[in-house]
Amino acid sequence: MKVLRERREKAVESLRRCRLCPRECGVDRLSGETGFCGAGVDATVAAVSVHHGEEPPISGDRGSGTVFFSRCNMACLFCQNYPISQMGAGRRMTAAELCDRLLWLERKGVHNVNFVTPTPHVPQLIGALSAAREKGFSLPVVYNTGGYDSMEALSLLEGIVDVYLPDMKYRSEGLSGLASGVPDYPLHNTRAVAEMLRQVGPLKKGRDGIAKRGVLIRHLVLPERVEETERVLSYIRGEYGRRMPLSLMGQFFPAHRAAAVKGLDRKLSAAEYGRAVEAARRLELTDVFIQEI
Repeated sequence: MKVLRERREKAVESLRRCRLCPRECGVDRLSGETGFCGAGVDATVAAVSVHHGEEPPISGDRGSGTVFFSRCNMACLFCQNYPISQMGAGRRMTAAELCDRLLWLERKGVHNVNFVTPTPHVPQLIGALSAAREKGFSLPVVYNTGGYDSMEALSLLEGIVDVYLPDMKYRSEGLSGLASGVPDYPLHNTRAVAEMLRQVGPLKKGRDGIAKRGVLIRHLVLPERVEETERVLSYIRGEYGRRMPLSLMGQFFPAHRAAAVKGLDRKLSAAEYGRAVEAARRLELTDVFIQEI
């Protein structure tokens, strides 16, 4: 509780010169200014629901209590949630309103609260959590991010987030710039993941198989770019060892603006996903979640 109260004050101050992601827009959101992501003073929330589609340690049998924030600090041209992330679909919620929704999720019996696309909304997340904790809220906190987070944002979350669920999308600056509009993604992503691991370590599960604390890295395999996946997996193996938990995702389809880009204008094939799985096996990665496609 003490940590949350202290961070709530610092988080509000961070809105005066926003540097919650590596873009470091520096806008004064408390005065109504908005930066690249378009997020303002209050959170915009697209959905609060019980979700059963995450990895088994996150969803379990009772589901994960997801809070889908609108707006995003990236511009992925293949984003499957683009009406939320790019167009801002959703409604504004005060910290008190979001607090009530968190308490509702807990009453539904979910395993955790799962904040999706949270980077622009770290201050609002902390404010709602602080209010909820004062009312007895006790669920573990999952931070489900694209992995383009600043050290300032992560410093605010230390001791608050239990499970980090970051993407590691790319190792190539060229592909990062083309597909997500952030050529510096590899640099900042590796720094962010390293900081997350420093805070909570690799994923740890309870006897029930549900994640209690730690980091689970996600990677989406892209069509005609399996070599990029191989580079990501090789980096994970070399930097964090073969036991680093990894979710290898194969559900790519040409959403949003991807249909206009050669190679990204079709679904991932089973053969391409098979090559990615084989790369993980060749690197002797031992804790990999594999999908059926």
